[in-house]
Amino acid sequence: MHTVAVLALDGVIPFDLSAPVDTFGRARLPDGRTPYRVKVCSVREEVGAGAFTVRAPYGLDALADAGTIVLPGVAEPPEALPGAVAQALREAAANGTRIASICVGAFLLAATGLLDGLRATTHWAAATRLAERHPEVTVDPNVLYVDNGQFLTSAGAAAALDMCLHMIRKDFGSAVAAHAARMSVMPLEREGGQAQFIVHDLPPAPAGATLEPLLAWLEEHCDRDHTLDEIAARAGMSARTLNRRFREQTGTTPLQWLHRARVRRAQYLLEATDHPVERIAARVGFGSPTAFRERFRKVAGTSPQAYRRAFRAGAERAS
Repeated sequence: MHTVAVLALDGVIPFDLSAPVDTFGRARLPDGRTPYRVKVCSVREEVGAGAFTVRAPYGLDALADAGTIVLPGVAEPPEALPGAVAQALREAAANGTRIASICVGAFLLAATGLLDGLRATTHWAAATRLAERHPEVTVDPNVLYVDNGQFLTSAGAAAALDMCLHMIRKDFGSAVAAHAARMSVMPLEREGGQAQFIVHDLPPAPAGATLEPLLAWLEEHCDRDHTLDEIAARAGMSARTLNRRFREQTGTTPLQWLHRARVRRAQYLLEATDHPVERIAARVGFGSPTAFRERFRKVAGTSPQAYRRAFRAGAERAS
């Protein structure tokens, strides 16, 4: 059984604490077994969490036995961690323990020095502050979460759930992660990858934006070989206007958005089927397997076969 230690410090943000406890705690293997043991740890038995107090049954010594440590955000991240906390985290990291942060918990992880030289994310409203306080960390405020292999960081509240599901899928495969997502009443949408892969969702349009119907249609029909002019005609506007609207509402171009939608669908097929890469390439709308492999590597940061192996390994551990 994999132990997840959630480290609660004074001022812990309630949702940041409950997200890993609930998500990992609800995970179940196909035979009903519980794959994770979740432990809430702290430097003392009780810590403040805004309107209420949290009781932590475990001390810092529990971090040494954990396979994963999660650092929830705190209301006001300290300039430096208490010495015992920093030492425990560094020792755990030296032993290969996976450490993840939620929201402004990235400040806590960065304070250990473990993120030096790595890319990381946090809530967009705190990104500038994190970059100023820790210039040795490359802060990217435009992603849901960042997986550097051993160290992960996530953005705001919803992204914390995405990151936890990503770790479950890496550990035990898509079926286990999908069950945990259903138990949390959320879709399993953000596909993961391997070390150094930054996970991006499809660039969204703001609620009520004029492109919403078009984006829904493109995602449903991403297996077709659309041209920019055809997409523009579907939207009832010129290609130039369409490009401008896409950049305004999604931050990318129509064809880049379409390529990402195709890769997302390909990720699902790689995880859930035994179809050869050539068949998947055709099913998601790429003209050739070579073009598919090149685009998949550009978007996902790895090859289709390597991606499949990574998640099949997790599924085998769950069996």
